[in-house]
Amino acid sequence: MKNLRLKSARAAMDLSQEDLAKLCNVSRQTISAVEKGDYNPTINLCISICKALLYNLQNHSYSLY
Repeated sequence: MKNLRLKSARAAMDLSQEDLAKLCNVSRQTISAVEKGDYNPTINLCISICKALLYNLQNHSYSLY
């Protein structure tokens, strides 16, 4: 299943996949795979993505993933 919330949040911050990948210390291909639903990110990667997107997990009842 595609991860449209991640793609939407990234686009809302005007970040490319490459930009987000650099902020999270992963490859662009990893971000692409997460967005396409081909890769299930580790909890550490989820936290890195949330921090990069300024997404506060404690203030939201739904998951970014």
